[in-house]
Amino acid sequence: MPDEKHTTAHIPPHPSAHRTHVSPPVVIADVFATLIPELQRAVADEGYTVPTPIQEAAIPHLLAGRDLLGCAQTGTGKTAAFTLPLLQYLTQHKRVPSRGRPRVLILGPTRELVAQIGDSIRTYGRYVNVSHTTIFGGVGQQPQVVAVNRGVDIVAATPGRLLDLMQQGHVRLDQVEVFILDEADRMLDMGFIRDIRSILSALPRKRHTLFFSATMAKEVVELARSMVHDPVHVTITPGQPTVEKIDQKVLFVDKGHKDSLLASLLKDPSINRVIVFVQMKHAADKVVHRLMMNGVSAEAIHGNKSQSARTKALAGFKAGKIRVLVATDIAARGLDVDDITHVVNYDLPLEPETYVHRIGRTARAGASGDAVSFCAAEDREFLRSIERLIRKAIPVDVAHEFHSETAKNATGANARPPPRRQMRGGGGGGGGRQGRRPSGNRRR
Repeated sequence: MPDEKHTTAHIPPHPSAHRTHVSPPVVIADVFATLIPELQRAVADEGYTVPTPIQEAAIPHLLAGRDLLGCAQTGTGKTAAFTLPLLQYLTQHKRVPSRGRPRVLILGPTRELVAQIGDSIRTYGRYVNVSHTTIFGGVGQQPQVVAVNRGVDIVAATPGRLLDLMQQGHVRLDQVEVFILDEADRMLDMGFIRDIRSILSALPRKRHTLFFSATMAKEVVELARSMVHDPVHVTITPGQPTVEKIDQKVLFVDKGHKDSLLASLLKDPSINRVIVFVQMKHAADKVVHRLMMNGVSAEAIHGNKSQSARTKALAGFKAGKIRVLVATDIAARGLDVDDITHVVNYDLPLEPETYVHRIGRTARAGASGDAVSFCAAEDREFLRSIERLIRKAIPVDVAHEFHSETAKNATGANARPPPRRQMRGGGGGGGGRQGRRPSGNRRR
C-alpha cells in the first residue's frame, strides 16, 4: 500500500486495551483522520471515535505499505485495523480485477471468522466501490465460483475450500497484491499448515503481507518468518483488556445441577443477550433443548451444524430474536456481536487462554460486561489455571440455591475430570489442542 500523509494529533490510550510493544516507534496520530472521507464516514456511522491500540499502531504503517506482524486476540479491533487501510489502498489504486484472480486474499481458519471479515468489509466499504466475496465450505460452491469468475478485489477464505477451487481452476493467486493471514495460531492448531504452505506457493513473491496471531509459539514464529519481509511488530497484551473491563464471578455447582443453575440465572431479564460456552457439540444441543423447555429462546452453533443453520442462528442472535447462543469454542472463534451482556462458561475450558477469548465476547469497544463461570468439582483445576493466567482470584458467588461446597473445596483427583473426558475429541470446544484435526482433513 502506498505512502500517505498523516495529520498528527494526540489520542489518549484506548480504555479497553493496552499496547505493550510497537516496533519501530510510531507517532501517535488521529489515524481515522488519515483515512479518505468515504471511510471516515463509514467509521462514524458505526459510532467509533477513538481507535483501539492496534488500530492506532497498525493503520499508519499499513497505509505506508509495511508488512506487519501482529500479536492480538479477538476483540481488540484488529479486523478494522487491516480492513480500513486495505479499502483505502484499493480505492486509491483502482483497476478492474481479472476473472478468477483476486487482488487481495484474506485467509481465516473458520467459516464464521471469514463471514465476519466479509461483514466488516461490507460495513466499512459501504461508500467505496470495492468488490469482495467469501469462500468457505459447508455450502454449495457454485455461487462462490460465479462470484470469483466475475472478478473481485478481495477474497476472504478458509484454506480447504480455497484450495478446492484452485485445484478446479476457478481461482488463481498470481495477481494477489496483499495477503492477510488471520488467527495463524488457530490455523496451525487445526492442522492447516500444509494447506497454508500450498497457498503461499501460489502467491507472488512480491506482495504486501499481514500476519496476525493471538499467540506466538515457536511454530507460529517460524511460519511468520517465511511470509513477511522487514515487518512492523505490534503486540497487544493478551487478556488484560478483557479482565479489566468485565465483571467476573464463579459459581460452584455440582455437575448435575448446571442446567437448573443456568435456568435460574436467566430469570433475570437484564441478562438479555448471552453466549453460553460448552466443551462438546452434543452438550450444546442438550443445553439448547433444556433452555427451550424452560421457555428461553436459544440456538446452538457447532461443527455439526450446517452452514445455513449456523448463519441463521447467528443472524437471529444479532437481531435479538434469540436470547441465548450456545457455542463450542471453534464455532464461536471470531464472532463479533455487539451488546452481548453476559458470557456464561457452562463448562470451563481445558486451556486457560481460551477463557480470556471467551469472556472477550462481552465488553466490546470499551463497554462493560459480565462473565459467569460454572465450576463443578472436576473443573476445579481448570479454574486454578485460569486464575494463575489472569493473576487474580475470580470472585465467588455463593448466593444461589445450587452452591456446592464440595466443588469449591475439591482437591487432588477429585478436582480433575476423569481421563476419558479429557480424551474425548471432536467437540470443537475447549480451545487448544482438543479435537485437533489431522493435516489431511481440511474441510472447515
